[in-house]
Amino acid sequence: MKQALTITKLKKMKQNGEPISMLTAYDYPSAKLAEEAEIDIILVGDSLGNVVLGYDTTIPVTLDDMVYHTRSVARGARSTFIVADLPFMTYRLGKETTLRNAGRLLQEGYAHAVKLEGGADIADEVSALVRAGIPVMGHIGLTPQSVHQLGGYKVQGKLEKEAQQLIDDAKALEAAGAFAIVLELVTEPLAEAISSALSIPTIGIGAGRGCDGQVLVYHDILQYASPYYEKRFVKTYADLGTTIRDAIGAYVSDVKTRAFPSQAHAFPMEQEVLRKLYGGGQDAEPSAASQKQKQKQQDNDASAAAAPVKGGSPL
Repeated sequence: MKQALTITKLKKMKQNGEPISMLTAYDYPSAKLAEEAEIDIILVGDSLGNVVLGYDTTIPVTLDDMVYHTRSVARGARSTFIVADLPFMTYRLGKETTLRNAGRLLQEGYAHAVKLEGGADIADEVSALVRAGIPVMGHIGLTPQSVHQLGGYKVQGKLEKEAQQLIDDAKALEAAGAFAIVLELVTEPLAEAISSALSIPTIGIGAGRGCDGQVLVYHDILQYASPYYEKRFVKTYADLGTTIRDAIGAYVSDVKTRAFPSQAHAFPMEQEVLRKLYGGGQDAEPSAASQKQKQKQQDNDASAAAAPVKGGSPL
């Protein structure tokens, strides 16, 4: 069994130029499969609101949702480093609240670290978490919890002022003790500049080739959705949506045509048990079906006896 990564090992991966792989997962089977594929980090993202719970944004996701799904993931990936998102309005409300909520993700969800969206504005809370022994992954660029403030899902860092702010945010998070930072939907040159400026790893999603690692959403790389909307920054590796839909359709067809279940899917019974069930044994209680069959036979016998006999003499 492999050893789970630590934040120390992750920093060494950056130093050695070894790319870091990260993928989201939200339940036991997906986490187990990701671990078997030797993913470096599993992120239990609040993106579960979009791809699992059916919300339009991540904003409705609660801390209880995150604890529940993180605990499921932890059972499936016991040897993988697990990061869990702090959802909307579970931080930025004061250090004590942030500490309490992050603590639940570690104590009840069995996460190894938490992820927060924001930069210099949350540096004090990040620092408080780190001092309390809670590893923190930062997240800047497009921050989905602020989608309404940002005006939609747009690429960040195109303008000089925005780019400088993201650089400052990244440095503030590093200074506060974050062990890594996610860069989401950031221009490639800016993401590369930030990665070069930091001693901690950057994990890109839609941030190009210059980051120290990459993260994508489980349902995106597998097209596990209906309908599936293509995204420029995503590479898909399978089309599970079509496979699952076709498989369920084939099952429905088999049920409707009685092709399923067949004899191969049924369980036989001992002949002696069958004999007793259907009235063959002395102690067996005759079933309604057997009584009906017996009555039918008696009626047939009576009809035969009443009919005139042709071609013979009576005894």
